[in-house]
Amino acid sequence: MGTPEFGAIILEGLIKNNYKPILVVTSPDKPVGRKQILTPSPVKIIAEKNEIPVAQPERILNLKSEILNLNPDLIVVAAYGQILPKEILEIPKYGSLNVHPSLLPKYQGASPIQAAILNGDKETGVTIFLMDEKIDHGKIVSSIKYQVSSKMTYGELSKKLADLGAELLIKTIPEWVKREIKPVPQDESKATYTKILRKEDGKIDWKKSAEEIERQIRAFESWPGTFTSLKSKILKILKSEVSPLQILSPAKRGEGEEEAKLLRPKKQSGEVFLTEDGKLAVQTGNGCLIIEKLQLEGGKQLEAKEFLKGHPDFIGKILK
Repeated sequence: MGTPEFGAIILEGLIKNNYKPILVVTSPDKPVGRKQILTPSPVKIIAEKNEIPVAQPERILNLKSEILNLNPDLIVVAAYGQILPKEILEIPKYGSLNVHPSLLPKYQGASPIQAAILNGDKETGVTIFLMDEKIDHGKIVSSIKYQVSSKMTYGELSKKLADLGAELLIKTIPEWVKREIKPVPQDESKATYTKILRKEDGKIDWKKSAEEIERQIRAFESWPGTFTSLKSKILKILKSEVSPLQILSPAKRGEGEEEAKLLRPKKQSGEVFLTEDGKLAVQTGNGCLIIEKLQLEGGKQLEAKEFLKGHPDFIGKILK
């Protein structure tokens, strides 16, 4: 059971290693793009390519009788998007395993990959756990750690964790069905929960630090995107880097008034300017953000230099 690219990679891993499912469950086709073309999920595409039956229920409970008739030995879930009720979880002989892209109990919930990037984590990973009725709460069956590079985007990290998850799942399944693994309860005192992302989560607060905003851009590249307002239009910031200019470290903030004056930003938060070496930059609450790629509402994605050719008055504007 799965829907996005993360689930599709897990499914491909199962198929390649002779664990071809008897049924794939994914979300209903959804309208995509300006023309609202009905589009299948990445998981459905892989399933049909490999001639695997596909079910797309609006509610998973509607599929209970079909799953009972199939009598599966094991259910594998990877980014499905629906909570499986007890009636479904109890059907398979070996239970239901979930492939989750974090080191549980850290980052339970809907956006664990984004949370790892937003928080600047140096380490994350994949956990396979035995599902129960609570969200990402079941006993841990296996896990693997992964070191996160400082520039990874959501897409890059999601792909890497999906690949690792597929490898871990293939290793785990035979050991699990042979009862060679004893699942371990999660430490609930260390649990953190991540939310379902909304469009408004992508709005930039220029009073935040350059580091925070740069991480937001990488974390939200897929959804909801990262954006600001330029007059009455939405301006998407697609790629950026932190400038070493005017960054106040926590230690510096406690120094004397003269030192603080030297470090204090001379521009207001959200102000657009050119650096001494001609790069497009925006002042933040702490440090400057170099803008490398952006897109104005109704326009194309452009590198900063190309954007400035068409919008020379951009310099000096205050982004909101």
